[in-house]
Amino acid sequence: MLVTPEILREYLAAVVARFPHPGRLGLVGETSQVFAGLRDWAEMVEVAGEVAEEHRAELSKVLAAVAEGMTLEMYEESPGDVIPLPDGYAERERPIDSLGGSLELYHFDPYSVSYRFIARGDEPDYHLVLTYLEAGWITKEEMDSRLDELLPRFTNETIHQDPAEFRRRYKGLGQMAKAVAPRAIHRHTEA
Repeated sequence: MLVTPEILREYLAAVVARFPHPGRLGLVGETSQVFAGLRDWAEMVEVAGEVAEEHRAELSKVLAAVAEGMTLEMYEESPGDVIPLPDGYAERERPIDSLGGSLELYHFDPYSVSYRFIARGDEPDYHLVLTYLEAGWITKEEMDSRLDELLPRFTNETIHQDPAEFRRRYKGLGQMAKAVAPRAIHRHTEA
């Protein structure tokens, strides 16, 4: 089932209703863009949960159970699990109006998300970043500036590629930005 804005709201409301502990749930990538109205649908729900360690397994079970009950694909990963997060990432999070319950919802920092998807380097990932650029959630100038601070922190253990490879992918994104319209490609859409 495709994740539309209505289905995403239903999913998040069900998660918030079933998880009784305080915490935060960040929307990542296409999920964030669907919720914000920047794209019409996504193929999966992508979230990053932040809860006390003793509640982590319970949150993961609730996220998966609600997704299964709605026949949705769900993926839980923080960009910080893959890349070093750029300085000030928490201040760039975008809050989401409460759906009730004790879980605070927010859009994960679009710069961190963009770097994470550039690191993976698939064409649909580039479209995700281009959509953030088009919407004004990120700027090329700030991406360039943050990248200069971030690249020295990349290691093979965190990003699974060397900084030169990341720079090549980042340059490719810039070339693609001049040639195509964002949102034309989703993750599992044939190019």
